[in-house]
Amino acid sequence: MLRYGYSSPNTPETIYDLDLETHARTMMKQETIRGGFDSSNYTVERLMAPVRDGVEVPVSLVHRTGLDRDGGNPLLLYAYGSYGSSSEARFRPEVVSLLDRGFVFAVAHIRGGQEMGRWWCEDGKLLNKKNTFTDFIDCGRYLVDQGYTSPDRLFARGGSAGGLLMGAVSNMAPDLFAGIIANVPWVDVVTTMLDHDIPLTTSEFDEWGNPEDPEYYDYMLSYSPYDNVEAKDYPALLVTTALEDSQVQYFEPAKWVAKLRAMKTDDNPLLFTCEMSAAGHGGVSGRFKQYEETALEYTFMLEVLNGNL
Repeated sequence: MLRYGYSSPNTPETIYDLDLETHARTMMKQETIRGGFDSSNYTVERLMAPVRDGVEVPVSLVHRTGLDRDGGNPLLLYAYGSYGSSSEARFRPEVVSLLDRGFVFAVAHIRGGQEMGRWWCEDGKLLNKKNTFTDFIDCGRYLVDQGYTSPDRLFARGGSAGGLLMGAVSNMAPDLFAGIIANVPWVDVVTTMLDHDIPLTTSEFDEWGNPEDPEYYDYMLSYSPYDNVEAKDYPALLVTTALEDSQVQYFEPAKWVAKLRAMKTDDNPLLFTCEMSAAGHGGVSGRFKQYEETALEYTFMLEVLNGNL
């Protein structure tokens, strides 16, 4: 007997027993989703988005069954894309609330992760890091071209190194997004990587490079979100951090937000929140506080769509 777990974007975590002789499969337990959840109300898709250098990037989608691809759907595009960490196409119970409000939820399996093998990671790190950013942008444009959403209804979200991604794409393609959510974003790349007193710096030269080498310094500087803020229009932004975050110190997003406020030329909202206690790099502690963070992010997107911010 083999016992295994399975989930997908429309299937809650499920435990099965598989009889290896008869191949009979028995469901032993499934996560309960309250509110009358029915997986048949939601459709999962896997697309392959062509990007600018000829590679095809997988994108996992979930949305309400019967969705019209007329460009009128709000869409939240999530990605991470660093350290060889793969973003699984798993069930996220908090996303159901968005789906029931007409959103599409998408995960872009961009380079820097390891979804397509080790080469996928190598092609999104060190001097190939910009592939991570352009992959995300091209996935977003592909979803627009395919009618899943439009730029005035497309949102992006990422945290930590995924927050670096959010900062980079806000500089590189600000007109593609209605709003961007950057959680504990690492945005002052060169300054941080030059400071050997920070615990994570020297151990991460293999991922980002050592900026004491001029080649890596120039390359990091060319994409570092803080260093590339310009006097131009940016999408609506929600930036979150925590005072006690030991991995991305609060002052990185704080100075990034300050520079954006001083330089951006639009009237779009730029919201900054710093959790002052009981929170770290992974968010707030406590069983229910995490839902307050999710509610804040969802409210931000809904209010941007409704023009109330």
